[in-house]
Amino acid sequence: MKKSFLLLIILFAFYTVKAQNENDSNPNQKKKEIKLNLISPLSGAFEVGFERHLNKNSSLGISAFIVYDHTKDEDTNYYISPYYRYYFGKKYASGFFVEGFGAFTSIDGKKVYSPDHLTFTENKDVYDVALGAGLGYKLVTKKGLVFEANAGYGKLLFNADKTDHGVVAKYGLSIGYRF
Repeated sequence: MKKSFLLLIILFAFYTVKAQNENDSNPNQKKKEIKLNLISPLSGAFEVGFERHLNKNSSLGISAFIVYDHTKDEDTNYYISPYYRYYFGKKYASGFFVEGFGAFTSIDGKKVYSPDHLTFTENKDVYDVALGAGLGYKLVTKKGLVFEANAGYGKLLFNADKTDHGVVAKYGLSIGYRF
């Protein structure tokens, strides 16, 4: 009788410890986000992103930027950019953050002007990889709405000499949803 009572107390103690651990991890801390950049249409482009939170302070994500109006953004065609973020906020995956990113990009080739400077010919598109860093701020509401401002700067690694510039700039004011 004493052994079964002691076994029951031990099992109850383990159950209580497990219940406390489950309560400590907040089930409202959702791990995924999808975002839409609101200012990219001003430059004739569309940017969407997905982010997966690893823990309270870090996440992995990917964004895709596609230009649909080449009269506004004359150089970039598109980029696909994976990134890692580290958050400094007190709340779960929010507040001030820094990020490191890579980007696979398609950029228009160098423009060659004629002697009268009125016409030019453009070399073929250049594909390249860039590495860069950025920073930003994220605000998350209790309902899961996400508001984010970020800016980043990266350097083309291989074919910068074949384009008119050697950098990739990422910037945005985004709205999204955490689920």
